[in-house]
Amino acid sequence: MDFKNANELLTLCEEQNISISEVMRNREIITGECPAKEVDQKMARVLEIMKEAARSPIEKPIRSMGGLIGGEAQKLAQHSASGQGLCGELLEKAITYAMATLETNASMGLIVASPTAGSAGIVPGLLLAFQEVYHFSDKEIQQVLFNAGAVGYLAMRNATVAGAVGGCQAEVGVASAMAASAAVELMGGTPKQCLDAASTVLMNMLGLVCDPVGGLVEYPCQNRNAAGVANALIAAEMSLAGISQLIPFDEMLEAMYKVGKRLPVELRETALSGCATTPSACEACHIHA
Repeated sequence: MDFKNANELLTLCEEQNISISEVMRNREIITGECPAKEVDQKMARVLEIMKEAARSPIEKPIRSMGGLIGGEAQKLAQHSASGQGLCGELLEKAITYAMATLETNASMGLIVASPTAGSAGIVPGLLLAFQEVYHFSDKEIQQVLFNAGAVGYLAMRNATVAGAVGGCQAEVGVASAMAASAAVELMGGTPKQCLDAASTVLMNMLGLVCDPVGGLVEYPCQNRNAAGVANALIAAEMSLAGISQLIPFDEMLEAMYKVGKRLPVELRETALSGCATTPSACEACHIHA
């Protein structure tokens, strides 16, 4: 059940007439020599952690260790509850949960790196919003988390998910691709539609730099998780509508990796350019140092 690239993954899905999530779940059972029950229990624990990380800051905001973020998710939740939200229920919930998860991370709370700590809000943000709006069960969400895992696995095997290597396109970009693919399967899309959505996400986030203010995983990371959720939802919508992707996911991953390697070191998590060196950012870092 192992696969080295997206093309092999699709072939497995077609030959066995199963979803991406089923292929990935079977891979975890077989290659990890782990009983199915244990694999499912581990994924249930992943979802449990995601829920806590995404919801607790909304009830009780926490200031980050660097002091740059804290309370944004609660403000979003209150704005949405007031009926003045602009994005609609699904996206409003998704960006709120995404930003809340980053608040949990930045205050040393427990999160699921999916695929990294700096991009940890995107997958839970979108999937938990889908669960609430469309009333999916925990079991259904756990299942498509295997789909998200397959996309993350492909990125780690064939490219990178590290901001220090490929910029924020590798962190937020891959996380958004994972979320988009999982969302498509959740809504009844085919394996190809899942990977088309993932490819569209990477295309739309190609070249995104990693420029953390003060070198901390707080700002602009939290805002980019919200943007990543929106990007994932757009890509999923397009794919489910039948809009195919010209560039396959394998090729888009390669393009992302090449672009990342060409980014100057100042724009790869070193805090030496971009947002990190603006006067206001430098002043904020001095205040909270």
